[in-house]
Amino acid sequence: MYYITNYTSPVGRLLLASDGDSIVGLWIEGQKYFGGVLKNEIIEAVQKDNLSVFAIARDWLDRYFVGEKPATSELPLAPIGSNFRKEVWNILRNIPYGECITYGNIARTIAAKTGQKTMSAQAVGGAVGHNPISIMIPCHRVVGANGSLTGYAGGIDKKIKLLEHEGIAPFSL
Repeated sequence: MYYITNYTSPVGRLLLASDGDSIVGLWIEGQKYFGGVLKNEIIEAVQKDNLSVFAIARDWLDRYFVGEKPATSELPLAPIGSNFRKEVWNILRNIPYGECITYGNIARTIAAKTGQKTMSAQAVGGAVGHNPISIMIPCHRVVGANGSLTGYAGGIDKKIKLLEHEGIAPFSL
């Protein structure tokens, strides 16, 4: 069983999903891949605003949106996906607030960890794009090789807002 709640943020209405113990999803209303692998389960999920994990998530989001720098390690996150995607999402969790990394950097990191010569930046891009816990797992901090603001499931306008919120000048690393 999954539970959901809503959160109003400066980038729009957010839907949070939980398995009761951990956050399994956070989507910006109307974003691409809304609901992700849980799309059908979200339709049947129970609205439960007073779940303790949602209180933790709301507090984290409140602090984030007033300019504090809460760590993702403070959150009980349990994204659902393949081992490859989880590996990419773990790298995203370690991108410091106010900094960016490229898809290529992530690909090289994964290649080194797995003993491969190379890793496809496009494969990494697919995993980043399917991140089920936006903002908390900061996929908005990933940019193209030249610093370009490539796709963002929540929309480039939201990516720009989040980067500006963190003091990152768009189009630069």
